[in-house]
Amino acid sequence: MPDIITVRVQTDSDSFQDIVVKIERPMYQKPFLGGFKNRITGVEFHNAGSQTIPKKRPDKGIQETQTVFEKNKPQQTKNTMSTQMTKVGLYVSNRTDKIIIPGKYLTAEEYHKRRLEAVIVLQTYFRRWYAIKIVKNLREERRLRLVWEAQEELRREKEKEEKLRREHERRLNPKTKEDFELLYHALELWRQEETERIDRTLTGAERKAAFCGLLEQETQLISSIGRHKLNADEENQQKAILHFLYYINSMLYKLFLKCAQPKRWKAYDGKITEMDTQYTLCARELLEIYRSISMNDIPKDERIDVLLTLKCTVKKHECKLTQEIVELIDREVDLMSREVKECNLEGLRKRICTLFLQYIKTPKFNPEVARVLKV
Repeated sequence: MPDIITVRVQTDSDSFQDIVVKIERPMYQKPFLGGFKNRITGVEFHNAGSQTIPKKRPDKGIQETQTVFEKNKPQQTKNTMSTQMTKVGLYVSNRTDKIIIPGKYLTAEEYHKRRLEAVIVLQTYFRRWYAIKIVKNLREERRLRLVWEAQEELRREKEKEEKLRREHERRLNPKTKEDFELLYHALELWRQEETERIDRTLTGAERKAAFCGLLEQETQLISSIGRHKLNADEENQQKAILHFLYYINSMLYKLFLKCAQPKRWKAYDGKITEMDTQYTLCARELLEIYRSISMNDIPKDERIDVLLTLKCTVKKHECKLTQEIVELIDREVDLMSREVKECNLEGLRKRICTLFLQYIKTPKFNPEVARVLKV
């Protein structure tokens, strides 16, 4: 490219002007400002840079200052020492002197190699200890697992034995509806098996005779199950009655306990005030007597004193209920004087407790109970 070129520039819609342009060539290498390369043709395109010469700063007549470059370098100062040697007229002891022999020179490679070997030894011992720990934990887990499995096996065997025992007990002594259904089901299975066996092995008159015997056995078994069912129904009925009476007695006892409590109310200062009336005192006295006659395993003399106290209490009111209680008390005292066993007196004592509960529940004899009884 020449140093001077002519460029035609359009100045108007239909006029042009030629301008002479002088190209200044820089004396320095243009910096590379990046670019890209066409992958198909392989031509490189560089980003354009300005051809304008940088503007020079004006000289103001100020001299440039000298730049100071600092550098830190450690220095070892001299330390003057002196050594006293043995000579004529002077003795220096050498008892504390040590002979120092230079050892083998250790290079950096040898030093790092020794350290690597030491690290490998440490890792070996650590991994050995860690492996022993893991194995010990696995052995303990295995031992616990075996113990657990043995316990589970023992528990399953016990449950199986208990289940078989319960099934056997249910077959021998049926109590509930499910027990009798189990018996009837087992009887039906037995009848079907016997029927199939007779059909398979016998024919003619022998078959008819076998069926007659099977029918007779089935009838006997059904009648036996029926007798067991009647006994179980009677026993369950007695248990239900006892349970109901126990529930009623416990509820009445709670009710009477509430009657025996004193009257309470809160004053204006927040304090609780209690007051006993003649009715609460009477209810409390009756409750103490009931507690005494309900106690078991008490001495004979104390039992007689409690019965006499109860007799004096109920004789204040003449009616059919109190007469029956007095008769039962006299009967128990008479039986106790004849050295009758305690187990034979349980029914009589329960009757006395039940009748006395009925006595306490009557508002005529215990006015305080009318406040808590439901209409």
